[in-house]
Amino acid sequence: MLAPLDDLLRDAHVVALPLRNRFRGVDVREVLLVEGPNGWTEFSPFLEYGAAEASAWLRATIDFGWGAGLAPLRERVRVNATLPAVSAGEVPAILRRYPGCRTVKVKVAEPGQTLADDVARVGAAREFVGAEGRVRIDANTNWSVDETLRALDELAPFDLEYVEQPVPSVAELGDLRRRIAESGLGVRVAADESVRKADDPLAVARAGAADLLVIKAQPLGGVARGLDIVRRTGLPAVVSSAIDSSVGLSMGAFLAASIPELPHDCGLGTAAMLTADVTREPLLPTDGAVDVRRVEVDVDLLRRHAAPEERRTWWFERARAAYAHLEEGSAPASA
Repeated sequence: MLAPLDDLLRDAHVVALPLRNRFRGVDVREVLLVEGPNGWTEFSPFLEYGAAEASAWLRATIDFGWGAGLAPLRERVRVNATLPAVSAGEVPAILRRYPGCRTVKVKVAEPGQTLADDVARVGAAREFVGAEGRVRIDANTNWSVDETLRALDELAPFDLEYVEQPVPSVAELGDLRRRIAESGLGVRVAADESVRKADDPLAVARAGAADLLVIKAQPLGGVARGLDIVRRTGLPAVVSSAIDSSVGLSMGAFLAASIPELPHDCGLGTAAMLTADVTREPLLPTDGAVDVRRVEVDVDLLRRHAAPEERRTWWFERARAAYAHLEEGSAPASA
C-alpha cells in the first residue's frame, strides 16, 4: 500500500547539506525529508536518476515512514571510514573524523587522477589504520578488467580487504574474479552497481561474479527488499549509504542491523562527510559504530539548511513523477 501523495508532500522539506570534501562530483547533497507515522524518512535519489529509477528510492521512503515495524537484531553496527579521492597528505585529518573505525573505504579511479595517486592514498590509509586495520577500495566502474588487475598488483602491499565494483558489467566482474584467482592476487570482488542498478539484482550472484554484495536501502526499495536480496543470494553483505542525511543513514542502519550475519563493517558512517545535518544528534560513528535508531529532526536545522524554492519545486515534481511509476507498478524490481 502506498501512502497518499498528499501525505508525502504536505509537510515535506528539501534541504541542501554541504560536504566537507567533494565526493563523486558532489559538493552539496540535496535530500527531501518527510515525517510519517513511524517517524522521519528520506527521499534522495542522485540528481541524474530518472523517475523510474527514483521510484525505488520513493518506495523505500514510504516503507520506512509508513510501513510495518522493524525488528533489528543488534543495537549498533560497526562502520568503515570513507575516504574521498584526496591527496595522501589529507588522509589523516579525514580519517580522524571516524573515531574507532578499524576499516577504511578508499575511493580510487577518480577521473583526472592517476594510479600513482591511488597508490599514495591507499598507502596513507593503510599507514593510518595499521597492520590490523582493513582497507577496501571502490572504483565505481571506472576501470577495465586489465586496469583493475594492474591496480591490484600495484596495491598488493597494502593487503586489500576487497575491491568494489571496479568494472561496469556482471560479465566483466566474473572475468575479473576468475583472473584474480588465476593470478593469486587473493583480493575479493564486491558488487554494488551490479546489484542496485540492475534489472535483476540476483544475476551477479547466479553468475558467481562476486564474493560479496554492497547494498543500499533506498536504491533497493527499502529494508525488507534489501533483506530479501541478501537472503536469496546467500552472499555476505556490506550495507552502505548514498551520502544520506542522518535520516537516510538510520534506514541503512536498520537494514544492517536486521541481517543475521554481518562479518564486514558497513559504510554507514558518512554523516562525518557532511558539514551540516538535520538533527542535533547526527548518526556519527563513535567507537567505530553507529547506533540503530530513529533520528529526531530539528525544525530549526530544516529551516537553516532549506534549499532554494526552485530546488524545492524540482524535488516535489520529481517525487510526483516517481510516485506515478509506483502507482503504475513500473518501479524496477531491483532499482
